Amino acid sequence: MPQMSDSRTKPVFLQYFEPVEDPRQAAKILYPFEEILLLVLCAVISGADNWTSIALYGQKKLDVLRRFLPFADGTPCHDQLGILFSRLDMEQFQQCFVNWVAALHETLDKGAGVIAIDGKTLRRSFDTATNKAAIHVISAWACEQKLVLGQRKVDDKSNEITAIPELLALLSIEGAIITIDAMGCQRKICQQIIAQKADYVIGLKGNQGSLRDDVELFFDEHDARDIADGFIKQNHTVDGDHGRIEERRYVLCSDIDWLNQRHQWPGLESIIMVKYRREIKGQTKTVRRYYISSLNEEPEKMASIIRNHWQIENNLHWVMDMTYRQDECRIRTGNAAANFATIKHAANNLLQKAPGKKSLPMKRHSAAWDDDYLVKIIKQ
Repeated sequence: MPQMSDSRTKPVFLQYFEPVEDPRQAAKILYPFEEILLLVLCAVISGADNWTSIALYGQKKLDVLRRFLPFADGTPCHDQLGILFSRLDMEQFQQCFVNWVAALHETLDKGAGVIAIDGKTLRRSFDTATNKAAIHVISAWACEQKLVLGQRKVDDKSNEITAIPELLALLSIEGAIITIDAMGCQRKICQQIIAQKADYVIGLKGNQGSLRDDVELFFDEHDARDIADGFIKQNHTVDGDHGRIEERRYVLCSDIDWLNQRHQWPGLESIIMVKYRREIKGQTKTVRRYYISSLNEEPEKMASIIRNHWQIENNLHWVMDMTYRQDECRIRTGNAAANFATIKHAANNLLQKAPGKKSLPMKRHSAAWDDDYLVKIIKQ
């Protein structure tokens, strides 16, 4: 058994995961859950992406792990890791994650800024042997803080429409602005956001039938007749580099009593059209997108909110694929895929807040090669 160190400091984040119920039989537990969680998180931060590499990390990095906890019996093998996380209650584990993130930054409860919600399929989590489809996960991303706030696995026989309210219920969103694509354009979702004392900006497509038709017709008539701007506000931006020109025109209307009388949509205060024009090498593409919102702000602010929503694609989904190789991960048994996705989000949150201006891949390399740098990350 290793000699106890007076300098050993248990990481603060572990206290938020103490409520997790260990599915193993108490008499057979050789490796405490908090040690396993610390092992897996440190390994993922340092570049490990499956149970085999995590088990090897434990063997090679036992000294640095013992800076935090005893690890009196060393670390488990890959099979033990896989079995534990496949049986671990993913909802309870996720709730602990949400509680930890809420404590990670003090601005979550008030003035949380823009929170983007979007779904992603973990492509290699399917299992043909058991006819199990790849899992789909809904995530909430705090755009200003660049943190994953929480996630929710979509049930096999359900879709994002049912998962989004469940995710929102996990979070403290008072004072925030929730952005969702057109899949989330549902009365119940908007009503829930308002009930949780937040605002929304939500994409509008054909899934809301006449509401979408009425909004599109209104903006078409505005364009065609050049209606006076007494109740219309606009913002125009142009960006370009490397032969690419992108032009966006944001048109906002808050004089929508006529629309509310027809649809009585929860909290609706404004409608927005974004006319997007892109030119590359002489070829031009024009797209119109429509949004509904519980806000009545200047078009410049609404433009910023709408553009911030795409952070969840660029700063989360893309990063998960390219930095953490999430689409290549073959972990799939039981609850393991969802639980491992939560751990990757925890690792990403810690790396986002880690000291230094290195890229995320360089921070992972530094954590793998520099034990002192890893300790700084874990102690945040």
